Amino acid sequence: MSIPIVAVVGRPNVGKSTLVNRLVQGSDAIVHAMRGVTRDRSYHRTDWNGREFMLVDTGGIELGTDDAFGDSIRKQAIVAAEEADAILFIVDGKTGLSAGDEDVARILHKSSRPVFLVVNKCDTPNDMTASYEFWNLGLGEPRAASALHGHGTGDLLDELVAALPEAEPETEEAERGIAIIGRPNSGKSSLYNRLIGAERSIVSGVAGTTRDSIDTVVERDGVQYRLVDTAGLRRQSKIDESVEYYSFVRAMRAIDRADVALLVIDASEGITDGDQRVARFAEERGCAIVIVLNKWDLLADDDVKDALEVDLPRKLGFVGYAPIQRISALTGRGVDKVFKSIDAVWANYTQEVTTSKLNRFLADLRDTGHTISRNGVHLRIKYGTQTRTKPPGFTFFANHPKLVDENFKRYLENRLREAFDFSGTPLTLKFRMKD
Repeated sequence: MSIPIVAVVGRPNVGKSTLVNRLVQGSDAIVHAMRGVTRDRSYHRTDWNGREFMLVDTGGIELGTDDAFGDSIRKQAIVAAEEADAILFIVDGKTGLSAGDEDVARILHKSSRPVFLVVNKCDTPNDMTASYEFWNLGLGEPRAASALHGHGTGDLLDELVAALPEAEPETEEAERGIAIIGRPNSGKSSLYNRLIGAERSIVSGVAGTTRDSIDTVVERDGVQYRLVDTAGLRRQSKIDESVEYYSFVRAMRAIDRADVALLVIDASEGITDGDQRVARFAEERGCAIVIVLNKWDLLADDDVKDALEVDLPRKLGFVGYAPIQRISALTGRGVDKVFKSIDAVWANYTQEVTTSKLNRFLADLRDTGHTISRNGVHLRIKYGTQTRTKPPGFTFFANHPKLVDENFKRYLENRLREAFDFSGTPLTLKFRMKD
């Protein structure tokens, strides 16, 4: 469903992310005392009195800064304000009116959207003293609030939802959650921007630029895809800053709620231990997977390409069921095939095999005579049934399920994949005693 969008803007460190967390009753937005922690726009769905809307947490708008990301952060915040249906302009009631607030106000004066001026950090209930000087910004009545304690947020939400347009009706097709994952600086944000057809993430050569997970819904041929650009996943022992730790947690949450993970690998660096760890994260959490070999155009030498092809099954054999796309996110080469792979693995991820087909498969399997025996006892699988989808899961009933070992599980999974198309999706197999 297309719902109203509310942009949360202001200069750095005024409590924007704290207010977002208060309004959504969660902790998705990263809160930290360091300036510039929120760099990209991050989207958070919430509701008030039955009215749903999307909060957009933005980086602090700061003019004349020497921060390498300052210009990009400001542009991202301005874009968020332009695409929003309403704007929450957050200022700091403790530090008072500043030149930075006036800079932001001048930008918002040009907007045709309704602007709600929120004086944050007014921690004493009903104390309006700190808000008086903000009348000078010329944006209407300042609203005293405390994101930390929640004072004033209820009244603010009442006024906000009253100003929002009605939501558009929901389509019948459910969204497909797509998490773009990988090591830092592998090209995830560049691919993300290519897939959505807009520069919504900040793209930089500095590892760790994307700290929050960012959601965007894209519709293609009547199908909705929720694309999530995640922070680069590092080894946990290398996560020194608490900010990076929070980013790691957000990326894990993004994988947890995704249906398909696009594992982006920097082909120019080959398959690394970091790529293996990220692939394991997605595999353990039951995501369908598409492997995206980015920067393929940088491999001019055929011998290097051949070596990488040999490395793939050796280092990523545990997700050997995942299709592989070779692309250049920078030039766009091959990117159009990524959506085709997403659709294919989604179909397999949600596939349902009828009990009759599954048991015909087991009958053919028994004819091969392959089984396990121990101390004169032979394993016989009597019948099976599919018990879940996303990912597909099967329960098999046998005379002695304790005989099943990992080798037999792999054998049975391989035969299932040969009989039914499960490319791109993990499978779960369980064995129970036949009553």
